[in-house]
Amino acid sequence: MRRRTPGAEHGRVTENIAGLPMSPLEILALLGAVALVVARWLPPAARPRVTIAAGALLVPSALAPAVTGIRWQLLPVLAGAALAAPFALAPLLRGRRRGGRPAWRARWWLALPGSVACAGLIATGPVAAWAFPVPVFPEPSGAFAVGTRVVQWTDPRRPETFTADPNDLRTVVVQLWYPARKSPAGTRRAQYLGRTEREARTVSEALARGVGLPGFLVDGVPRARSRSVFDAPVAGGGERFPVVLFSPGSGGVRTQNTAWAEELASHGYVVAALDHPYDSAAVVLADGRTVTTETASSGDRGKDDELAAGWTAVRAADLGFVLTQLDALDRGGIADPLTGRLDTGRVAVSGHSMGGAAALQAARQDRRFAAVLDLDGYPHGPTTPALDRPTLALTQALTPGTDPRYLPRLTEALGSSTATSYRLTVPGAAHLTFMDGPLYLPPVPSLVGSLGRTESPRVVAAATLAFLDAVLRDQPGDPAGALRAYGDLTVHHPGGHG
Repeated sequence: MRRRTPGAEHGRVTENIAGLPMSPLEILALLGAVALVVARWLPPAARPRVTIAAGALLVPSALAPAVTGIRWQLLPVLAGAALAAPFALAPLLRGRRRGGRPAWRARWWLALPGSVACAGLIATGPVAAWAFPVPVFPEPSGAFAVGTRVVQWTDPRRPETFTADPNDLRTVVVQLWYPARKSPAGTRRAQYLGRTEREARTVSEALARGVGLPGFLVDGVPRARSRSVFDAPVAGGGERFPVVLFSPGSGGVRTQNTAWAEELASHGYVVAALDHPYDSAAVVLADGRTVTTETASSGDRGKDDELAAGWTAVRAADLGFVLTQLDALDRGGIADPLTGRLDTGRVAVSGHSMGGAAALQAARQDRRFAAVLDLDGYPHGPTTPALDRPTLALTQALTPGTDPRYLPRLTEALGSSTATSYRLTVPGAAHLTFMDGPLYLPPVPSLVGSLGRTESPRVVAAATLAFLDAVLRDQPGDPAGALRAYGDLTVHHPGGHG
């Protein structure tokens, strides 16, 4: 299949330049601030020109955020420029003294500490922008462009267990990523984290609260746009696409694995990712209500295990319900552009963290799932009946700080399977490597691993595709051979022979 060429994007001066953590306006402000600091130390003849040029750069870049919004990373740059301005402007404003002598300027021993302080403030800006950037999503490598849209479904058979209202039925919000036709040049890409920037900000702030961070630290995240296009026409040709359901981590949201979902969709899969209301950090419903998480640990290990098993069971039921809806959609029971294009006989269930545990439970309960993908998820809940579907568990590099129960529990789940299963430990990975976190969080190895912002999503998606292509598309060869390229592989054969 031919790899598609990246389409032209709808550019804005407020968007980051690819590979750089700052937008063009922010870079202009940075250059202007640096020029103001340097101006004090230039020869007298050059000083006025450099100062005027610095002002010309700073004024538009400082005024534009009043319209487009300002990122906190720019504040130290503007503060450094404000402190440097008196040193640079005073000689210019005073002109020349009588007799043609140069105007007074601050003594070097007074100006030097001020210049160093200003330079330190200004340098804080790009460092902060690098640590907390507006995420830049990788261009999908497959043959298809990617479309996305959001649906909301209510299960008439299940009451909502998180509320006391007996008439409240379980509702889930699902985002679909699917193979699409290439959109015209200039088509606006999909907002990350939500259908609108307002929804994205609501979700971003809820996610930040969930991990104890002030929301402003990650204010670049709701500004981001992914590589897919909302409501893009489905790819032509009549091909039926295998389906991958996805459940996010505890407190996670449907969009947390967008880079991964877009890569799978570009290779001919339909990915359906769920928001689990009252578990996900924030779920914006069709009527405008926002449902926030009500799950919280108690601090008691035994009680928390029981709570997690219950939450996992709800998620597993959500996954089964969504598969039923997708099957109805494909058959025409739900009017949709994807009708007749879903291969619901080839479906994998997947998840990250607690979502991985939910995927394992869903596969035990529902034989319609043909394969399981667990992205670093501890297997909560019962370990019976035995799994009888091929399973891939991707895990972070195990350290002394890893829960000592994790590996034995996972080994038990995989080892008792009646189908061949795989555990792939990815060197350099951390728990958040298996989601979009490396694209916008500080590159701290203990937090997001050491693979980097480019390699993290590539490795996780490539390993996933190697497994899915083998088990859902029956590509010839042993998937173990392909999986070994991405980490340390343990194969669990039926009958307990590893």
